[in-house]
Amino acid sequence: MHYELLTKQVCNLTRNVGNYIRNELSNIRKSDIQEKDRNNYVTYVDKEAEKRLVSELGKIIPGSGFVAEENSKLEKSDEFNWVIDPLDGTTNFIHGIPIFCISIALMQKNNVVLGVVYELNTQECFYSWEGAPAYMNRNTIHVSDRENLGDSLLATGFPYYDYSRMEEYIEVFRILMKESAGIRRMGSAALDLVYVACGRFDGFFEYGLHPWDVAAGSFILQQAGGIVTDFSGSHTHLQGKEIVGANPTIHKRLLGIIREKFNQ
Repeated sequence: MHYELLTKQVCNLTRNVGNYIRNELSNIRKSDIQEKDRNNYVTYVDKEAEKRLVSELGKIIPGSGFVAEENSKLEKSDEFNWVIDPLDGTTNFIHGIPIFCISIALMQKNNVVLGVVYELNTQECFYSWEGAPAYMNRNTIHVSDRENLGDSLLATGFPYYDYSRMEEYIEVFRILMKESAGIRRMGSAALDLVYVACGRFDGFFEYGLHPWDVAAGSFILQQAGGIVTDFSGSHTHLQGKEIVGANPTIHKRLLGIIREKFNQ
């Protein structure tokens, strides 16, 4: 399988579907917004974008399967599966906040072998494939070299449906407010991860996530020299619904704080 060629095809596809999403931004009305569950929204744009992605990705690798946010009825394959979030940051999108993206990963059995995250507003395309560096619009990217947590800018996401670990989260937040250079909440886990990959952020953590939120971004971050784990330090972040991603030094410090407060 020629992963570099596949990645270029996926990048082109995200740009094409991204044009559709951008063009629909001014057409969204309150009546177009559906609440799948508490604080979890979807629009016809999410659904149509996913249909277009599934259709074209199925042509790129015939017989491949899908793990997609908006359609749980899509079949999985024994070999290759696309993990898709057609619009990561839907809440931002419906409020007109220009921070949202398309996230696509390809898994061969249990391993991610390519990832693409396309930010529609800046038109920045982050991508990598197995054995390659990480890129943003053809430029190689790498995690930051910051070693001091006090100098580090961190990102997180606030729980929006699972509040069972809220006290632990607040304790971590309390420490990091004092010991870091700042914490940002962008509203898109995929973008948080690739922003760590290119050194804009030094670390990211969140719980309550799904594979389509993190598959592409975490892969790109690792290819950029970062470390990605769950809250216990294990590599189950794709299915474990919790993630810590950072440059190697900051990851160690951040994970230590999280493990202590979450009793991992």
